[in-house]
Amino acid sequence: MILILRLIRESYVFAFQAIIVNKVRTILSLLGITIGIFCVISVFTIFDSMEGAIRKSIASLGSNVLYVQKWPWAMGGDYPWWKYWQRPEATLEDMREIEKRTALSEAVAYMVSVNKTVKYRNNYVENVGILGVSQDFDKVWKFELSDGRYFSPSESFGGRNIAMIGNDIAMNLFPEGDPIGKKIKVLGRNVEVIGIMKKEGEDFFGNSNDKLVYLPVNYFKTLVDIRDMDATIIVKARPLVSNDELRDELTGIMRSIRKLKPSADDNFAINETDIISKGFDSLFAVIASVGWIIGGFSLLVGGFGIANIMFVSVKERTNIIGIQKALGAKNYFILLQFLFEAVFLSLIGGIVGLLIILVLTLIVSNTTSFTLILTQGNILLGIGVSGLIGLISGIIPAYSASKLDPVEAMRTGM
Repeated sequence: MILILRLIRESYVFAFQAIIVNKVRTILSLLGITIGIFCVISVFTIFDSMEGAIRKSIASLGSNVLYVQKWPWAMGGDYPWWKYWQRPEATLEDMREIEKRTALSEAVAYMVSVNKTVKYRNNYVENVGILGVSQDFDKVWKFELSDGRYFSPSESFGGRNIAMIGNDIAMNLFPEGDPIGKKIKVLGRNVEVIGIMKKEGEDFFGNSNDKLVYLPVNYFKTLVDIRDMDATIIVKARPLVSNDELRDELTGIMRSIRKLKPSADDNFAINETDIISKGFDSLFAVIASVGWIIGGFSLLVGGFGIANIMFVSVKERTNIIGIQKALGAKNYFILLQFLFEAVFLSLIGGIVGLLIILVLTLIVSNTTSFTLILTQGNILLGIGVSGLIGLISGIIPAYSASKLDPVEAMRTGM
């Protein structure tokens, strides 16, 4: 233990002496490590932050929820749209039949949407998402109300002209008043506001309840012809029921509803969030590879820089090495001394790179809506890679120093 502490101390002193005595040479040599660590860890920092935001957005759709639609979800590659465009849309009748026949679902809801302008007196908001939803929508979709209430069953089934509005809609239409009980104009009709969504901000995909207006679908369909609109039936699984089990049941029910022959292909799609997650997994793998390739070249250059410093250091301290050996220092002592020094130098370059990333993450997080986080895992990765590069770069110089003949070393250094 005493020997190790002595090695660490001497290596630490020699490393800093190398920096102090040869500032320009050392800084230029360490620049490669700094840039390499910056490239690799910055890519992973962005990657991890994006992944966290994306997975949070995907999770908000529900991991135990399936979506019966006309179009299947897909990520990357060619999308054979010509196979799907003639499929029928999901209908309210389909939803009602699923409700009757399903044994594995906890709730079933219908959703259809259109973008229109919403008005209140002289105030208006353009391009607002107007959603027609069925009664059980609150059981399959995550949202909270900051004020007011959800539709009652009688209001939903009776098609009352009522609405829940997002926080941004409420702030723009009613900058100084309470929206509850007021009537706004939606799709050319007066609709009473009964609820306000809690402000939640946009997710990674730009979606937000803050910019939506919810109407009972039975009222919505009196304003818009929903037969040819892109609609979704949302089905939530019961506890302990897997998505695969629910998918199998829904496939059988939908084929029965559509009266498809056994040999006929499905004319509907059953989507789930796992499709999106797997698609982004492939994208993240590519991003990670690019990060390693870009950073790898800089790390390679940095490794040569560390090796150069160590060869020069061995040459400058040849006399000291000879004296140490003459006083009884073993070869492994000399070897470890220079290896520790190489690792220390490399770590210094890596830590500088990490500090630059930390500063940039704070700047980006405080000046934009995107939050960057330098995780503990990425910090440890940066330090570990730096140490490894230093170890590999210092092996040959350290080995050559350990094999020096003490007499020749002292004579050379004189």
